[in-house]
Amino acid sequence: MSLVQEWWVWALAGILMLALEVFAPGFLFLGFSIGAGFVSALIAVGFLGGSLPVLILVFAIVSLLAWYGLRQVFGVRKNQIKIWDTDINED
Repeated sequence: MSLVQEWWVWALAGILMLALEVFAPGFLFLGFSIGAGFVSALIAVGFLGGSLPVLILVFAIVSLLAWYGLRQVFGVRKNQIKIWDTDINED
């Protein structure tokens, strides 16, 4: 069994991506972290233990769905861009 097929490696990757999320705005690494956590849980339970391409495929699909779900819940804030009509230095 290769190291990539161990559940704790995926869990550690998920935790590291959670730490990276602190430094990156916009829920960039949070979706990847959810994907790694999901793969870790599937391996630990015994549902998933196949080859590396299967693990990566499940990770990619779950990460994409998690990112899309986060985007729907938190989304882009409306009226985020402020357009100024006057300058503060004008009299």
